[in-house]
Amino acid sequence: MAIALFNLGNYSYLLIFVASFIISNLSIKLLAPKLKAAGMVGKDVNKGGKPEVAEMGGLAIVIGFSAGILLAIALNTFNGMEFNILYILAGLVTIHALAFIGILDDLLSIPQWAKALMPLLAAVPLIAVTAAGSTSMAVPFIGTVDFGVFYILVLIPIGVAVASNLTNMLAGFNGMEAGMGAVIFFFMILLAWSQGNTEMLVFCLPMLGALLGFLPMNWYPAKVFPGDVGTLMIGAALATGVIIGNMESAGALMLILFVLDFFIKLANKFPSSKWWGEPRGGKLYPVEGKARGLCQLIMKKANGISEKNLVMLMIFAQAMVGLIVLILFVKP
Repeated sequence: MAIALFNLGNYSYLLIFVASFIISNLSIKLLAPKLKAAGMVGKDVNKGGKPEVAEMGGLAIVIGFSAGILLAIALNTFNGMEFNILYILAGLVTIHALAFIGILDDLLSIPQWAKALMPLLAAVPLIAVTAAGSTSMAVPFIGTVDFGVFYILVLIPIGVAVASNLTNMLAGFNGMEAGMGAVIFFFMILLAWSQGNTEMLVFCLPMLGALLGFLPMNWYPAKVFPGDVGTLMIGAALATGVIIGNMESAGALMLILFVLDFFIKLANKFPSSKWWGEPRGGKLYPVEGKARGLCQLIMKKANGISEKNLVMLMIFAQAMVGLIVLILFVKP
């Protein structure tokens, strides 16, 4: 039972967001120069000369997010903030497992098949706690569907693996991953708040704070990249939040742009190179004129676009997706 030593009321949520933002922002300012000095760098392929930029900055997102979750647990214990702490701890293990996979990939470049399958194992804590909870999903225009054991043993691990790999795939442009991620979690917070879904709020608020704290150093021209540790974690946190909050359909629809990018890359056999933009006259053009992903398709259709405008367009498009999800799922 929680011991209420003081009462912050709804300010508890604001406190979680602010703490995650500040700690993430301070962490990336400390980490970025150290990562670069240690040789943890990646080439900014969308710029002339391909300058080297500090990599694995997503560690700051992990730190900021974890601080927010730990603060929420403290508020649950000492402030009477009500949520199912077992769900939060299980979700935290899953998200940290995905972050660890990202660290391994950043350091060792693990095979693509391993990166696709390892998140299935990371979903085990969610499987364990969900087995005692709801196995139903709200499907737009259809209603609530109970998938039974298929939901627990198949849909949960696939959901975690797919979401984390999708957010890892649509990446590589200054500010895009963190910017689109921040928009996603902003709208999921609005949805969770409208539903009174405390557990989902506890996951989404610190992710929004951590991403916004990281974003200034990642914005054009980027001083640090998130790395796979950051991109995998975005999808993992979204999947975890919607699974715990029983809003899986909303989470799936929120990733529609990422799904579109996936199918374009699938048609091109998942290119490991030439997915970036060729800089000419301040604009980016698809390498060899071929659209190998969603961002290159936009470059081609726009007959060249600056990296900053490309990222802003993607963030705006994600906001439109978020608005549609709100319209579909917020009860009148």
